[in-house]
Amino acid sequence: MSLETIQIEHVPATHRVHVALFRDVSNADFLQSQLLARNADFEYAFIDASSVASRLQLLSAVYRALTNLIDGTLQTNNVHSEVVISLSPSNNIAEAYRRWGITLGKTKDIVVAKIIYPPSLPSPSEDSTAPAPTLPTTEDIWAHLSENVKGTPVPLSDEQISKSTDWPKLRKYYALNGLPVLAKITDEAAKVKEMERLIIMRMALRGL
Repeated sequence: MSLETIQIEHVPATHRVHVALFRDVSNADFLQSQLLARNADFEYAFIDASSVASRLQLLSAVYRALTNLIDGTLQTNNVHSEVVISLSPSNNIAEAYRRWGITLGKTKDIVVAKIIYPPSLPSPSEDSTAPAPTLPTTEDIWAHLSENVKGTPVPLSDEQISKSTDWPKLRKYYALNGLPVLAKITDEAAKVKEMERLIIMRMALRGL
């Protein structure tokens, strides 16, 4: 199984995060159509892997989305779309979907994030005797992804992510071109590390 379960620090243990990476996905257009149709079976964050620099960047976006969920400050319809916009350095939601979501005819490698959390307690006006919905297990999620994502699963490691990362695109998205601090770095690995740090800083400063 290539679905990884991650416990995010400072987030209740009741909130489970599952992540995966699929390469050479042939049905990205179908996946996007399910999102647009708001098919509840496809409540995932589907992210274009070419717009992801590292695991840390992805998990930073997941943490922010979870924090907004817990605080009741989501800017989008659900926590999964919140993960996508949390990757953006700006408050332009439509732009975030275009840049980090699935792009028709272009997206080939896809990062998937699935967040499972307990349903909210019913209000006094609701039927409190109704059975609580059953939360999907890790096996359930992986079975659904394996059936519906037509691609090759690989570990969500920095090494695998780097094979998909489009750095010219990311430098544009996060306004990294022409920065003196990057121009002074000659070692390529050190430059990538510094760009990752700047990307996460710009994500964190969104809206401030």
